[in-house]
Amino acid sequence: MAGSLEKLFLGFDFSTQQIKSIAINDALQVIQEFSVQFDTDLPEFCTRGGVHIHDDQLTVTSPTIMWVKALDLLLERMKASGFDFSKVVALSGTGQQHGSVFWKAGTSLRLGNLQPSQMLHEQLVDSFVVPNSPVWMDSSTTAQCRNLEQVMGGPQSVADITGSRAYERFTGNQIAKIHQENQAAFSACEKISLVSSFAASLFLGSYAPIDFSDGSGMNLLDIRGKTWCPQALDACAPCLLNLLGLPVPSSTNLGPISSYFVDRYRFSAECQVIAFTGDNPASLAGMALKEGDIAVSLGTSDTLFLWLKTPCPALEGHIFVNPVDVQSYMALLCFKNGSLTRERIRNECSMASWDTFNRLLESTPPGNNGNLGIYFDVQEITPSAVGVYRFDSKNDRIESFSAAVEVRALLEGQFMAKRLHAENLGYLVEHGSRVLATGGASANRAILQVLSDVFNAPVYVLDVANSACLGCAYRAKHGFLGNSSVSFTDVVRTSPIEYKLAATPSTDASQIYTPLLARYKQLEEMVSQQ
Repeated sequence: MAGSLEKLFLGFDFSTQQIKSIAINDALQVIQEFSVQFDTDLPEFCTRGGVHIHDDQLTVTSPTIMWVKALDLLLERMKASGFDFSKVVALSGTGQQHGSVFWKAGTSLRLGNLQPSQMLHEQLVDSFVVPNSPVWMDSSTTAQCRNLEQVMGGPQSVADITGSRAYERFTGNQIAKIHQENQAAFSACEKISLVSSFAASLFLGSYAPIDFSDGSGMNLLDIRGKTWCPQALDACAPCLLNLLGLPVPSSTNLGPISSYFVDRYRFSAECQVIAFTGDNPASLAGMALKEGDIAVSLGTSDTLFLWLKTPCPALEGHIFVNPVDVQSYMALLCFKNGSLTRERIRNECSMASWDTFNRLLESTPPGNNGNLGIYFDVQEITPSAVGVYRFDSKNDRIESFSAAVEVRALLEGQFMAKRLHAENLGYLVEHGSRVLATGGASANRAILQVLSDVFNAPVYVLDVANSACLGCAYRAKHGFLGNSSVSFTDVVRTSPIEYKLAATPSTDASQIYTPLLARYKQLEEMVSQQ
C-alpha cells in the first residue's frame, strides 16, 4: 500500500452466502479484497448456501448472529493481513435485499457500549427477538400479500405507490407474518432493520436508518414521496413507523464509526459511515450506470438494471429509488429463461458448438423474415408463462423452425421481451442510450449484435467482479465528499472500469424491429393468458 497520506474507502457486502469487503484508494483502484463463506467458515450454523430451508419448503431464514460472527471473522482476517484500518476515511455497504432483523428491547444501549476486548457476536448473541432472519428466498407470506393488496386497492395500486406489487419476499409482508404468528417476539422488539441497515448499525454503534433505495424493496415506501406509506404500514403491523424509523437518502453520511472499531481495529475516529443499501442498488453503483443506461446481465437468469427518470410501475418488475441520484429511479427485471435456454437451443441446433450457433445466427437476416419465437423452458417471471411457442410472419403458430431460424428466433425473442418490459416500466431508448452487457453471453459478439439491433443502441461489455461490494466502496467516497457537493457520476468518472464497445446497431434496425416489437407484445400477451 502506498504512502501514509493515502485515503482508503471500504465497501462491505452482506450477501446470501458470504460477507465480502473491498478497499479502494482515492483513484478508485482496488487495493485489497477479503471474504468469509458462511457454510465453510462458520460450519457451526449448519447453513446450506447461507440459509436454512424449513420443513414447509417455503420458509427460508438465516441465523442473524451468524452475520455478526462473520463480520468478526472478516475484520480479524483483515487485521491479520496487516490491513491499515487507520487510512479508511469512509465506509459503506450492502445487504441482500428484503431480509429483516428484529432487535430486542435494550439493544441500543448495548450497541453504544460495546467493549473492544470482546468480539461483536459475544456481546450481541442475545440481541434479536427473532433469532433467524427471514431472507429474500422466503415465499411463505402469500396470505399477507393478498391482504396488503386488498387493503390498498389491488396489486396495481400497491405497485403504483411502492414500486412493486405485493411479493412474498418483500419485508413488509414478512413483518406482517411475524406480527401475526409471534406476537410475543414482536412486542419485545425495539427496532426493525433491513440486512443493510442492520450491518450499518454494527459499524455506527446505534440504529442506522433504512435508506430510500433498499426501503423500496419492502412494499412499504412511497417511492415518489420517499416516506413510509401509512396505509401499507397499518396493513402490516401496528406502531410500525416507530419500529422502522424515518428513511434517508442512500448517500447520507450517518456519522463517525463506533469507538469499538477505533479501539479494537485502529480505525480513525474520523472514519465516516455512509448509509448502507440493498445488493441490487449497490450493483447499479458498481457498474457505474448513468442516466439513459440499461445494464443486461446475461447469466443463468437474465437480469436488467434500468436508470429511470419517470417510473411507470407495473405488475411485473420492480422500481426502486435510485441509490446514487435521489431524484431518479432504478428498475429491476428478472427473466428465468436465460443462458440455460440458450444452451439448450445451441445443443439441439448446432451440436453444442457456439461457433456453429453463431454461423447459423449470421446466416439469417435481422428480423428473421418475420418468424418469432417465445421460449419459456421453465415458468417465467416476466410474464408468468411457460412453454415454447413459434409463429410465422402471419402470426400463425407452427411446430418447428429450421436450425438457423430457431437460433435467431430464440435470441430476438429474448431481447425483444427485455426491451418490451423495460419500456413498460418507463425506459426510453434515446440518443445516447447505452446497453451495458455483463455475464457469460457477453463474450459472444454475434449474440451482442442481436441485442444491439433490437435495442437500437450500442452495446458495451463490462467484466466487473463483485459489483455490489465495489459499488459500496464507490458510494463511500460519494457520501464522504457530500452528495450536494459532487454527483456520483463525477465520483466514478475516474474509475478504472472500462466499458468496451462490442456492437453497434445496423442502420435499418429501428425499421425492422419497431413493427416486430408490436407483434411480439401481442403474441406474448396471448401466450401469458393461456
